[in-house]
This record gives sequence, C-alpha cells and structure tokens, in this order.
Amino acid sequence: QLLYVKMKADRRNTAHQIFLQFHRHTAKSMKDLAIEEESEDEDQEFDSEPHAQAAEPNAPFEMFHHVMKTGVIYATSRASKHGFSMLDESWANMGQGAPETGPLPGAPTRDFHMNIKDAELEYAPTTGDTELRVKVAAYYNHLYRQDKESKYTHENVCIVPGGRAGLTRLMAALGNIQVGYFTPDYTAYQQALGLFMSICPSPVLHRNMHEALMSSEDFAFEAAGRGLGAMLLSNPANPTGQSLEGDELEAYVKIARDLNCCLLMDEFYSHYYYDGENVSPEDGGADDDSNWPKTVSSASYIVDVNEDPVVIVNGLTKNWRCPGFRVCWLVAPKPIVEMLGSAGSFLDGGANAPLQKLALPLMDLDFIRRDTWALQRHFKMKRDYLLTELPKIGITVQWQPTATFYIWADLSALPPPINDCLCFLEECVKHKVICVPGVFFDINPREIRHIGRSKCIKYVRFSYGPPMKNLTQGVEQMGNMINYWRKHQMTSSTYANNSI
Repeated sequence: QLLYVKMKADRRNTAHQIFLQFHRHTAKSMKDLAIEEESEDEDQEFDSEPHAQAAEPNAPFEMFHHVMKTGVIYATSRASKHGFSMLDESWANMGQGAPETGPLPGAPTRDFHMNIKDAELEYAPTTGDTELRVKVAAYYNHLYRQDKESKYTHENVCIVPGGRAGLTRLMAALGNIQVGYFTPDYTAYQQALGLFMSICPSPVLHRNMHEALMSSEDFAFEAAGRGLGAMLLSNPANPTGQSLEGDELEAYVKIARDLNCCLLMDEFYSHYYYDGENVSPEDGGADDDSNWPKTVSSASYIVDVNEDPVVIVNGLTKNWRCPGFRVCWLVAPKPIVEMLGSAGSFLDGGANAPLQKLALPLMDLDFIRRDTWALQRHFKMKRDYLLTELPKIGITVQWQPTATFYIWADLSALPPPINDCLCFLEECVKHKVICVPGVFFDINPREIRHIGRSKCIKYVRFSYGPPMKNLTQGVEQMGNMINYWRKHQMTSSTYANNSI
C-alpha cells in the first residue's frame, strides 16, 4: 500500500503535471496544473485514475498566485533532481540560454578590473548612464545608419537591468492594445505578455507551418486584420535560429510604419550570424573598419528614429557574452524612451551604475568588430559540430540555423517515448544532459488559446552556447540513451504514468 501511494505521489510532481498540460489529457487551464515542485517521496492519497483531474494545491500562502517556471528553469530543476551542479563537469548543459563567457580564440582582451568611485555608488538614472547611452547610439549609427539623415542620439537609448527588465518596462508602458506574437518564440514572452492586463496578447499563426518565418505579405494581412497595436518577436529567432533580414525585414518595418503598429524587436542575437559574405581577418580579410562581420538590425530600415514605431531590445547579455552584468538597452523614439524611464522608476529602479561604467570599453567600435569576428568563427564551429553529429544519433534538424546559438531539433524519428520532448528531457537528465523541451516555446499567455496538443511536442532546443566539451559529452551521452530506448520502446503516456 505504501508503494502504491508513493507511485501515485510521483504522478503528482511538476514533471507529470507539465506532461498532462501539454498533452491535454485532463487539464482545462494552466491554473489547474499549477502545482509546486513536490518531493518525490511525499505521502499523499490520490484518485486511482491515471489521468484524474489535479486537485488544487495546498498552498501555504494563498494570497500569492502560482508562478510557472520558464523552460530553462524547469529543465534545470528536473536536472537538479538527479544531482546537477554547475560545478560538476560530468554534466552536459545544452539547455543553457547563455553563451560561454571566457576568452575566445582571436578575440580582443577584456579588462574587468574596477575602481568604483563614490559617485558611482549612487543610483544611476532610470534611463541609464549618459556616456553609455551615447556609445550605444553611436554603435547603431555606425553599423546601420551611416547613409541615413536621421540619427540616433543618447535620448533614443534607455539602459535597463537586463533584457527581461526591458521587456517588462515595455509591457508596462503599452496602452490598451493587442500585442501580437509568434510561436515558437522565446519562453519568457509568455510571462511578459500575460503580466499586464492592459494589453491583450494575440497569437499570429503561420499559414504554412513548414516555414520558419512569416512572409511580410502574410504579416501585413495579419497585423491589419487583427488591428495589432504592437508585435513582439525575436530576430534572429529563438529557438529556430532563423532570421528576417534584407527586403523582408525592411518590409516588416514599413508595415509597422504604415499601420502604426509598434515593432518590439528582440535583437539579442544580432552578432551571431554564420552566413556573412565578408572574409574574416584570420582568413585574409582586412583588419580595419572597412571589414565588418555580418550583423542584422531593424535599425537599418527605420526612416525617422523619432517617428517610426520600432523599439529594439539588445544588450551585453548575448552579443557581448556578459550575462552577469545585467546591462542591456532599449533603442526607440525619444517619447517612448521617456515613458520607459518613468516605468523603470517604479519597476526596477535602473541598471547597475558601476557596471555601466565598466561596460564603456566594450562599446568601442573597434573592439566590437574584432570581438564579433572571433565570436562568429568560434560559435560556427560549435554549430557545425552539432549539425553533423545529431543526425548520426537519429535527431534531425528541419531548419539549419543561420544565426543565434540554438538548434531546434526534431525528435520525430526517435523511438517512443523519447520522441516526446518531455519524456526526452526526463531521460536526458538521467544521463546528465540538459535541453529545453519544445513545448515551452509554444507560448500561450493567459491560456488564451485552447491547445489540444502542443505543436512543439516533438521538438527540443539544444544550445551551443556552452563550451565545446559540453557538446561532445552531451552527444555521446544522448547516443547511449537513445540506443537503450530503441530496444525498450513504450508509449509516452505509459512512460509518464510509470516514470515521470
């Protein structure tokens, strides 16, 4: 009897509830499944039906609502159940949504020594340190607006304590409008879009699900038909690694201008491109300002920086490989920056003052050019390794990433139950590998869509942000796991009820 109770308790842990949620066996809403992570051996009495409706959690603080984990946090918490530690080198963390932060071959050195002046211990302005704002504006003008009459100034830049803080400021400042979003896209958009009740999230679904990007023609139809006030998207896209650029990106900006629909452009991976035409200095290209690696920004297609409704979100987290700084920025028309500064005064209080000063050398243009060349060479090597090795163990890639440091991997060819992303993660963590299940990118703020079964259930996101050793180790350990399940197949539902 005790064994039976324990088996039923196991079914009620967060992993099992997440499985039910995305397979929709019984769940009616996210709230129905909002159960905190329980200990695996907690004695509780449950209905004997395998898919019985979950009871309301016995929360000790009923005045708080349940806050769901994002995909990376969920995957890491499942790994922690199996002993994961950042210090344990036997683990291959391929779920990490951050780049390796150490020195790269051929990259310029970075001096992070600090001498903090008394004045820098004060609060920074909620729009950021003026000197840093000037450098950010110069970066965009030099790379994307040299031939444009309208130029950015520091008044078009708002420094924020991280990208998610920037998104939160944006959502807080938006009026009573519909905000469109794509799926799959960055997992944190689900919380950002669902937090502020003044905005109405509106899913913009591709007509052709076999295309990674929505054509500008389809986007114009959707934005006009829905009456979108804003559109939130990552470009290049997390998790697929695909990129709107050239004529298509220019058309998106024009559509926003014509429809007065604000484009909220998450450009955090704009330095991670692997298909540029210029030749790197290490391969014989010029090592001066005439020879820049490929980067992409919607800033190239803005006509008037104070009139066009485009807000760019970027920062040191990804492109500069300094996620711990929590120094990022929003680039926007001056009136929007003023509103964002006001929102920051009650939301986050502004970015870290000393680290804004430490960031100044990182914004020198020659440093950025040389660092980006080294970054692209190094991360392309890691991307190419995974694109070669994953098919060998039965994992396919529908869309080869031209940007970011992610691979949107298709598990369809794997044996059941590991052709299901949630079951796949559960087995990965038993073999000391972490990835992010695809269902977390099928964002659904406030449960506005009724989903019979997530379209992302057969996908996982692998990150090649971590060092190369993680990748080789991860592929080997996943290969062993996949070989086991080729001989011990079962349905994902059976696996979930027996194991998760």
